[in-house]
Amino acid sequence: MIKKLSKFGNSMALIIDKPILQLLNIEEGAELELKIVDDGLLISLVKKDEIIISKDKKIQAAFEKTTKKYHDALKKLAK
Repeated sequence: MIKKLSKFGNSMALIIDKPILQLLNIEEGAELELKIVDDGLLISLVKKDEIIISKDKKIQAAFEKTTKKYHDALKKLAK
């Protein structure tokens, strides 16, 4: 399928036809991942569980950084 880019403000937009969106079960607001491949662009739907895992990793990293930074203060507060 060949599509043309459309001007959208200062950017460009790729319009995906409704039947294709329905076939792939993609709704407005869905997160899509864009990857540059050898000779083009690959567009993939980000599944909800992938988003949760990504957020969980960020939360875990923030928790570890905070507990390391404030270890002594947290230990005193625990007493």
